[in-house]
Amino acid sequence: MRAADWKDYRLIDASAGERLEKWGGIVLIRPDPQIIWDTPRCNPLWRGAHARYLRSSSGGGHWELRKPVPPAWEIGYRDLRFRLKLMGFKHTGLFPEQAVNWDFAAEKIRGAGRPVSVLNLFGYTGAATLACLKAGARVCHVDASKGMVAWAKENAAASGLADRPVRWLVDDCGKFVRREQRRGHRYDAVIMDPPSYGRGPNGEVWKLEDQLYPLVRMCVPILAEKPLFFMLNSYTSGLSAAVMEYLLGVLIRKKFGGRVSAGEIGLPVAESGLVLPCGSTAIWESGRTDG
Repeated sequence: MRAADWKDYRLIDASAGERLEKWGGIVLIRPDPQIIWDTPRCNPLWRGAHARYLRSSSGGGHWELRKPVPPAWEIGYRDLRFRLKLMGFKHTGLFPEQAVNWDFAAEKIRGAGRPVSVLNLFGYTGAATLACLKAGARVCHVDASKGMVAWAKENAAASGLADRPVRWLVDDCGKFVRREQRRGHRYDAVIMDPPSYGRGPNGEVWKLEDQLYPLVRMCVPILAEKPLFFMLNSYTSGLSAAVMEYLLGVLIRKKFGGRVSAGEIGLPVAESGLVLPCGSTAIWESGRTDG
């Protein structure tokens, strides 16, 4: 699956461990360890980029500014607006390849023909939350970072969605799900976009390979009687699409029927016409069966 419907974002080229990207009017060079090919850098924007993220041999890195970059700027996808800024660890506050999943979630919500409640775990800066709100769902957005939740609220305001039915929560996702079990709360859909490694608001350590299965299993009791979909994303190369598909098969499909699918998601590279893989997604959805 490739996110090919962007107007404000473009992956121009990919070579020798780096991406050349245009985010609105800002051109950035960012590292990507999957880019193991060393193709000629013919596009002049390799030399004319606004900024380049340089990794440090001791870990982390820094942005090398070549031209002025505003503290924050906006780009849009369909009717949604996102505020971007240069962050540590090469990020801008948005993963453009996830647009394919925003579109899937919005389509399922609009086609449900009933009110839909969505739980977005590890909600980051809220792109999936905004897509669900725009499609008419109620959303509970959970992230352990106070700053990310504040940023998500800014994106909602920029998209004209600040008055939609959404709960913005700063919380450890595992602890929140356990509390929702005790409260008896139910959701029609769950979106889970966990980091490979992270810490909760009180320093709790999260390691994807160790804690993903228990967390998905904890989510099963908080799904509605007839849930709509369950979406699971991974950026960890060691956790394949097939592994996530199996996980959703034994935990979600076994109980609710329906269908599980999985695959790589990516971005088209303008210079080559090929697709850069950017992670994997597994989706359980109701109303369909394999065969």
